[in-house]
Formats: sequence, structure tokens, C-alpha cells
Amino acid sequence: MIVAGLLPILLLSIMNATAFSAGATSFASGSVIPKEFTCKGADLRPEIHWSGAPSSTKSFAIIVSDPDAPDPANPKTIWTHWIAYNIPPTITSIPEKSALPTGAICGLNDWANAKWNGPCPSIGTHRYFFNVYALDTKLTFKSPPDRLTIENAMKEHIVSTAEFIGLSSDIE
Repeated sequence: MIVAGLLPILLLSIMNATAFSAGATSFASGSVIPKEFTCKGADLRPEIHWSGAPSSTKSFAIIVSDPDAPDPANPKTIWTHWIAYNIPPTITSIPEKSALPTGAICGLNDWANAKWNGPCPSIGTHRYFFNVYALDTKLTFKSPPDRLTIENAMKEHIVSTAEFIGLSSDIE
């Protein structure tokens, strides 16, 4: 039977498939983001890397947000700290403190800045979600997009997502 003959090949390809994953060299997912990447330090953007993106990827987008704003005990909004999009599909990391790769563009964070503004919680410990999206297209906007605008534009174009989380507290 043809289907039975394809089963071992299908299983082997599933077992050998790499999962799309992302992380940072300066902190592990679920751990504290070092002070130098926050408003209490130099407010530098950390290195972000990813691997295992689908071959159909035409660009990457990254959104870093805090769903615990303003108070983790009573969150009222998702606060966006950084947006980058149209990152070329050949790129697998953005080094700390470096400029974005050619072609990549920053969107507007919730300070209305087209740049990284790191964690700066006023109360409690907040979670910071670093989401890397593999997209099947490049995105076009007439003006720098905010988080909701870019999320709406990506809806039908996400082929895979990778995520890691950092923590930051109002206590040093």
C-alpha cells in the first residue's frame, strides 16, 4: 500500500524537524533580565537569536511586550517595548547594541519611539514576552506601525512563532 510506505518517511521527517525557537544570550527564558537592558541600567537592547524557522519564511518580526502593566496584580494593558519587522529571512540574530540588519525597520513602541525602551516596572515583577514571528511576506506601512497595526497586518502571514520570557522587578 502506498500510504503505509510513506508512513516511515513522514515519521522520520517529523522527528528530524527542528522547532522554531528563540532566546537571548544574556538571560534564560523565565529568568531576570539583567539591569543593563532596563531603564535602571543603560537601557540597551539585548541580543536576540532564533533558529529552526520554516523554509517558507520571507521575513521576521519581533515584538517585545509586557502584559502586566501597570501592576501585575491588576494589569490594564499590554505595554509594547520594541517592534522590529522586515528582518531578512537569512538573519538569525540581532546582536546586542547593534543596528538592525539592512531592510529591517522599527515600529512604534508605547512611548511612541521607534527604538528599544527596556523594562521599567513601577510596581511588582513583570513578565516581558519576546515574540519572534516567521512571516511568509514582507510588511508595508505608510508610517511606522504600533503593535496592534503590525499584529493585524501579520495575522494571515504568520508561518511560525517563537517566544521567550524575561522578568523585571521594581526592586533592584
